[in-house]
Amino acid sequence: MIILGSEPQNPVPRFFMNAGRYIFSQIVDFLPKRKFERIMEHRTKNKVEDRTLGWQLSYWGQLLVLIFGQLLGCRSLRELTDITTAHRRKSFHLGFGKETVDRNILSRCNTNRDWHVFEEFANHMIMLAQEARIDREFCIGGKFYAFDSSTIDLCMSVYDWAKFRSTKSGIKLHTQLDIVTQIPVMINITNASVHDVNAMDVIEYEPLAGYIFDRGYWDLERLHKIEELGAFFVIREKAKPKFMVEDGLDMPENGNILQDYTVRFSGRRNASNYPSRIRRLVAYIPDLKRCFVFYTNNFFLSAEQIVFLYKNRWQVELFFKWIKQHLRVTTFWGNSETSVRIQIYAAICTYCVVAIIEHKMKLERNIYEVMRIIGSSLLVKEHIKDLLTPEPEPIQIANCHPTLDLEFD
Repeated sequence: MIILGSEPQNPVPRFFMNAGRYIFSQIVDFLPKRKFERIMEHRTKNKVEDRTLGWQLSYWGQLLVLIFGQLLGCRSLRELTDITTAHRRKSFHLGFGKETVDRNILSRCNTNRDWHVFEEFANHMIMLAQEARIDREFCIGGKFYAFDSSTIDLCMSVYDWAKFRSTKSGIKLHTQLDIVTQIPVMINITNASVHDVNAMDVIEYEPLAGYIFDRGYWDLERLHKIEELGAFFVIREKAKPKFMVEDGLDMPENGNILQDYTVRFSGRRNASNYPSRIRRLVAYIPDLKRCFVFYTNNFFLSAEQIVFLYKNRWQVELFFKWIKQHLRVTTFWGNSETSVRIQIYAAICTYCVVAIIEHKMKLERNIYEVMRIIGSSLLVKEHIKDLLTPEPEPIQIANCHPTLDLEFD
């Protein structure tokens, strides 16, 4: 007998609640739809004119289609819409809407819709991924960010709005990556003609946080601004500037740290741009069999820790390599600037939601493995936890049957 108002004695397990749902539908559960709706409500309150609001494919449905295409690894808009058209009976259950998503509809949406909506949502996804993975272990306490850029070459005859050379077009992704969580904190998309040092002005520097730069960002005036804001930086030397040694020692020859000096720049221009004292380290990197010179305004961390932080700057390089190989950010599904930006922000959302899934389900897999498994199983009806959790290896039981030794006289 069931008593109304009481809890059932045997509640339905969550496994069976998701057993009849597509994997992609379960992925959508990790996307904060309510936040997206608030972004759209804010636009309505501000009376932002948008003639695309009445179109049959909503902003939310468009984002889901683009994430679907990113997970599948579609190389063109035609390939993506051929798949959505073939599975049109599943559109509603996948979250795309009741109507078929064909190439004409998606192309018009990508070209005419406001990319700022997707940018704001991508920034929110970055924040959620940061919060989810903030408890990852790192051997040095604090906040550390690697900053770098990557250029995406485009065909000038097709993407003439991104021209930066006489025969080439392109865009740059200026990225600030959290070394601890391995999640990008900020991605700024500019024309490829924008110099790297100019992108340093976009960074919102946090007091006591560390920022690691390659020597392409050598701009002493901007580096001194980081000092004034209470943050610290680590950067490789460029152009061998003149300096005066104030303090420091040559280190023992049996270590990888060769010099640890406190110096001031002696050149007129450099001294004017960076009037404070600065720490200069010379380190030998055994893996590369080379010596490198680093500058930092941090006098508290050990020299080994400073070099370790710079080594971790390669995480941002690996991030660029990863998204170029496994997400569609080098071949685009549209030619306009709006469609390119929307596709990049959809790729960022895809990366973040996979990172959130990996962390919340405690899978102990890298993001690429999770994405590869999910991408090949989007239309499978199975619980996503079971799909991503490897089966335990079978226990091999030794032969326990007794042996009977017979002896005959």
